[in-house]
Amino acid sequence: MVRVAISTDGDYVSAHFGRCPEFTIVDFEDGRAAEKEIIKNPGHEPGFIPEFLREKGVNCIIAGGMGRRAEELFNLSEIEMVVGVSGKIDDVIGKIIDGTLEGGESLCKPGAGKGYGLDKTECTHSENED
Repeated sequence: MVRVAISTDGDYVSAHFGRCPEFTIVDFEDGRAAEKEIIKNPGHEPGFIPEFLREKGVNCIIAGGMGRRAEELFNLSEIEMVVGVSGKIDDVIGKIIDGTLEGGESLCKPGAGKGYGLDKTECTHSENED
């Protein structure tokens, strides 16, 4: 079984891993999504969320973007990361199932997520940035 956590904001992948409102946790077995659960983000503290997700058995995290420190912590926990992902959660799940999900460059520049979430309703990154 593979357990994936997707940073979630409504029906879409959140651009900011640590400051997303929720995570969609999906268990994949035998080439299908066997179980899906949405959990609230327990709060953004440096180093906490990677450990929180590891304890929940997560093997992979999918997000629009995340900071370098989070990437280091996921590497230490041996949790695979796929960043640069956007779109509807159900579409992402479908791409995982059919093997076509592709990551890319993080969608946000360092520091762009500060204040995102409860304190901020919009990201300061440009949708057109490369």
